[in-house]
Amino acid sequence: MIGRASAIEIKSSAELQVMRAAGLVVAIALDAMAKAVAPGVTTADLDSIARDILSDNNATSSFLGYHGFPAVICASVNDEVVHGIPADRALAEGDLISIDFGAIVDGWHGDAAVSVLVGEVTPEVAELSRVTEASMWAGIAQVRAGNRLTDISYAVESSVRAAGEHYGIVEEYGGHGIGSSMHMAPHILNYGKAGKGPSLVPGMALAIEPMVTLGKAAVKVLSDDWTVVTRDGLWASHWEHTVAITEDGPWVLTALEDVRFPG
Repeated sequence: MIGRASAIEIKSSAELQVMRAAGLVVAIALDAMAKAVAPGVTTADLDSIARDILSDNNATSSFLGYHGFPAVICASVNDEVVHGIPADRALAEGDLISIDFGAIVDGWHGDAAVSVLVGEVTPEVAELSRVTEASMWAGIAQVRAGNRLTDISYAVESSVRAAGEHYGIVEEYGGHGIGSSMHMAPHILNYGKAGKGPSLVPGMALAIEPMVTLGKAAVKVLSDDWTVVTRDGLWASHWEHTVAITEDGPWVLTALEDVRFPG
């Protein structure tokens, strides 16, 4: 722990390896769920797939029971931004579903999210998902030693704005530190000026997760006290990866392949 980063957990190389094991469980589950997405499949069906993969890999859920959350995935459809609760709702042709999933291996967490197109979608919906994913990767590219925390925020916002001023960037929710707990310091905004906040150092692990809408950025929480939706009813996309800072550059811990950026 150094300087202003004193509240941010620093992991050893061995601990990051365990986080990679947790991240790989997340990647396998998200890949399986994404492949299962189709018209008629329910969000509860996807939750069942994730539960089976946790069991098969001797992992436990980061989400189940977290502040009372009743499932192992968040399944957010169309105007639902994040924290949707899986149920018997069947997906329909043209829907957009964001699936968020976390796993624990030996006390260490991995957390990631993908947006999946259900069958044939409109071009604007496909572009929304593409723009959101691209902004995530722009943020990830800044997760490197020597940068400041808001360099990530600025990169995410700049990527979205370059795609069009009509997109909304959700402000109430963002990325976070991760490691021995799922949500840790620091909170990472998906907008803002560069060059502010703690300096980034090797051993930190951060979840980079932009949430972008087709309209206004304003959101509200439904009566289930979990599901976050856009106030204007327009659709949203959510992408996320857990990323470690190493001496050699960013290491994406929740990718199927071993994804590392050059230093």
